[in-house]
Amino acid sequence: MIIAGDIGGTKTLLGLFSRAQGVKHPLLVEEFPSQKYDSLERIIAEFLQQIEAMPAGASLAVAGPVIHGRSRITNLPWIIDSGTIARKTGLSEVHLLNDLQATAAAVPTLEAEDLAVLRAGEPDPTGAIAVIAPGTGLGEAYLTWSGQRYIAHPSEGGHSSFAPGSDDEVDLLAYLYPKFGHLSYERVGSGSGIPNLYEFLRQSGRYSEPAWLQEELSGADDRTPLIVNHALAGRAEICTGTLDLFVRILGGEVGNYALNVFATGGIYLGGGIPPRILPRLQQPDFLSAISQKGRLKMVLDRIPVYVILDPEAALHGAAYEGLISLDK
Repeated sequence: MIIAGDIGGTKTLLGLFSRAQGVKHPLLVEEFPSQKYDSLERIIAEFLQQIEAMPAGASLAVAGPVIHGRSRITNLPWIIDSGTIARKTGLSEVHLLNDLQATAAAVPTLEAEDLAVLRAGEPDPTGAIAVIAPGTGLGEAYLTWSGQRYIAHPSEGGHSSFAPGSDDEVDLLAYLYPKFGHLSYERVGSGSGIPNLYEFLRQSGRYSEPAWLQEELSGADDRTPLIVNHALAGRAEICTGTLDLFVRILGGEVGNYALNVFATGGIYLGGGIPPRILPRLQQPDFLSAISQKGRLKMVLDRIPVYVILDPEAALHGAAYEGLISLDK
C-alpha cells in the first residue's frame, strides 16, 4: 500500500492505495483543510492514525515546482521536503511531484467516462501528450513514451510570455503590460486572469457595465465565478465578451504548447475551469484558436483534444506514480 496526496493551498486530499485495487479504487480517502495545519507532516501523521499497517511510502502532488525533493507550496507557509516528511512520519520513501505532473501521470489511466472529446483527431499511439490546466493558475505538463509506458514531466510553461494573436489581444497586452511588467499566459489564461480580461474590456469601452453587476462584483471576494456564471447564462454582454476572449487566448496557448512538445499523442485540458465551461469550449472558435499557427495548422488539426472530467486526476496520477515506484 501507498499513500497518495494532492496538496493545495485550500485543501489536502490523501488516499490509501494498493496495487491490487488500482488507482481508481482507493481503500481510504480523506480531505483536510490545509490552512488549519502548520505542516504537511501533521496532516500525514493524523491520516496514518487510521491505518493499521504502515504503507510502503508516499507519492505527493504539490502545487508548486519541485526541485530535489523540495517545494514551497503556493498560498501556504509550508516548506515541503521529502526527507523531512519521511523522518517525521516514519514512511520509508516519500516522492514529491508537481500537481500538473501528477495530472499528466493520470492520463494513461483515464477511461471514456473521464473524458469529453472536443476533437477525435488522429492520435499517434506513442506520440508526446500535452496537458494544460487552467484553474486558479495555469498549469502545464507533458508525457513522453519510454518504449514501455508514458512518463510524465513537469513544466512551468504557464509563466511564459503572452503573445497576442489578434488586434484585441494586442490592445490587451498594451493595457496590462504596464501593470505587470512581464505578462504571462497565467495572467490572462487562468481563473485569476479572468478579472484582468474583464477590466480591460470595461476600461476600453467595448462593453458597458450594468449597475447591478458592478455592485455584485464590488462585494465579491472572488470575481471569477461570478463573471463565468453570468457569461454562461448570457446575463451580461461584458461577461460573455470576457469569456469569449479567455477561450480564444487559452486556445492560442494550447496550440503553442502542443507545438512546443509536438503533442501528436493528444492534448488534455485539466483543471477546474474546462469542465465548468465545457459548452463554451465545444464551440468552433476554441479549436480554431488552437490550430491557427500558420504553416503548422494542418498538423494541429489532426491532434485530438480532450477535457479531463475526473476531479481527482492529480490524486490518481500521484497514486499511479507511487505504485509504479514500488516495482523499481
